Amino acid sequence: MSDDTSGRYRAGETALLAVIAESEPLVGPWRQRFDSSASAGVPAHVTVLVPFLDIERVDAAVIDELRTLFGAHAPFTARFDTFRRFSDVLYLAPTPDQPFRALTEAVVARWPEAPPYGGQFAEIIPHLTVAYSPQAQVLDEVEAALTARLPVTADVAAISLFVSDGDRWHCRTEFALLG
Repeated sequence: MSDDTSGRYRAGETALLAVIAESEPLVGPWRQRFDSSASAGVPAHVTVLVPFLDIERVDAAVIDELRTLFGAHAPFTARFDTFRRFSDVLYLAPTPDQPFRALTEAVVARWPEAPPYGGQFAEIIPHLTVAYSPQAQVLDEVEAALTARLPVTADVAAISLFVSDGDRWHCRTEFALLG
């Protein structure tokens, strides 16, 4: 997903996301204020892969391959109890993070033409974005308001394929983690 604050996304762009619904009561209001993807229809999540293939490449065969690929992974529980930061991003770090990394690595091994974040970053760092701001005091405020309400624990049992229409993201389908 585009990390800008314009709220505009490329039509046909896709993303594979582990939706973390359990975190919405905690982070949802802050994401609405400080993460443009929230108002574009993206729920709280840990990204498995973005961008994935353009939607015109996601045919029945790709859907079947994704179903098989994700189905080979077991569901797991993740705990979000620690805030961390990138330069202008406040996020919750999942524990363990290895199951998220394994999912990303499996998709990239099958579709190497779709590296995480378009190849912008060398390391995969699973995270649940809470707020973007170039002002550190804004991130400090969000972190202070939420820290006492941690942890959030989530059962990750599916990965969702989201598609952008240029303004909003829509869940196209889900793939169960079956193990």
